[in-house]
Amino acid sequence: MFDPWGALRRLTHIHISFVRMPDGAPGRTDGLKVIWLDSRLQQDERRCTLAHELVPLEFGHAGCQAPRIEYEVRAETARRLIPLEALCTHAAWAASIHELAADLWVTPEVATDRLQTLTPDETAQLSLVEHQTR
Repeated sequence: MFDPWGALRRLTHIHISFVRMPDGAPGRTDGLKVIWLDSRLQQDERRCTLAHELVPLEFGHAGCQAPRIEYEVRAETARRLIPLEALCTHAAWAASIHELAADLWVTPEVATDRLQTLTPDETAQLSLVEHQTR
């Protein structure tokens, strides 16, 4: 499973700063050397937000991006944090998106992003698992 904190440790030029984000955003990056995380985030929120801010750094994006790029970042973040095998295991038994998210140690938003960006092959695999557990 993807460990955003481990990925951050390998990026020695990146500084992380815990602050109270004035606009309510959970995090932000300058795309070069700083990631800001809201100090009020819970552990799963910090994990998801850090992963979300690492992806634009890897893609070479700085600052706010167009909606299409943000969609790609959200989709990639969800794929990294929720491998298909883990999704299949937990989705078969979760009674809600909140339960699924808690089981996968992500936010409901990330779990939703993962489900909404499944490839056709992933959808077929997930459907097969759900069918087998009923």
